[in-house]
Amino acid sequence: MIIMKIKDIMSSPVYIVSPDETVARARNLMLRHKIGRLVLIENNKPVGIVTKKDISRRLDQAEPQWRRRPIDNIPIKMVMTESLITIFSNASIKQLAELMSENNIGGLPVVNSSNEVVGIVTKWDLIKYFAGLDIDLKVKDLNIEPAVTVHRHHTISHILYELQANQTDRAVVLENNDKPVGIITSSNLTFTEMRGKTGDLPGKEINMTRKESPAGKKQNRYIKEVPLVAEDIMTYPIITISYEDSATEAARLMVSEKINGLPVIGNGIMGILTGDNIIKSILTM
Repeated sequence: MIIMKIKDIMSSPVYIVSPDETVARARNLMLRHKIGRLVLIENNKPVGIVTKKDISRRLDQAEPQWRRRPIDNIPIKMVMTESLITIFSNASIKQLAELMSENNIGGLPVVNSSNEVVGIVTKWDLIKYFAGLDIDLKVKDLNIEPAVTVHRHHTISHILYELQANQTDRAVVLENNDKPVGIITSSNLTFTEMRGKTGDLPGKEINMTRKESPAGKKQNRYIKEVPLVAEDIMTYPIITISYEDSATEAARLMVSEKINGLPVIGNGIMGILTGDNIIKSILTM
């Protein structure tokens, strides 16, 4: 049996930025290259990391520095994680899973003996690794936790509150009859236009019509700005799996669809299968 190392699953080269570059620059790099994190380099050494979650959690900040400054004026160092954890390329897959689980992180820079960044490894790499295993596990064996749910008409502010209160980065969007119709993740929040005209959370303009009386003819139209809601930013149609499905088949579906969270359907919404469930499963092997 071939024992895989971090160097066998890591991604390279790594997208890097300087701490003094802007949040807008980081956001644009993530969007352009379809990545979820950037390593911050100073004097050729890694000094921090910034993720989609770091950016999205700032959307609902009330401090004046966030309300009045556009993201093209905010340096990345104001949102980056400084307590940087790294890993060597010869470390084992299980060591990586342990570091991610113990520190509740989704990605680590891979460094050489000189502390130079040579790659990056993420939960996504562990999902792909797990998808290639030949093991007899079902989705229900992976200790799926309950899903956070929101209504399709809930505002972004409410969604951010629910995600932060439940310490998660995704929520299932429900219709009035509790039918799942979409999912919202850090990507949806990060890549939504981050500020409205007044510097608050983004909104949308809708056409309204005034009437002379309740039964009268249309008098004139006007534009009203209302907050964006879940259905404006959610990903749909939603892809789900069954509680009884094979765990590795579920991981393969995540890989083929390029998604890192799958709502689990049993008697209603049972939860969401994520990279965290897969990491915990790897730790028990």
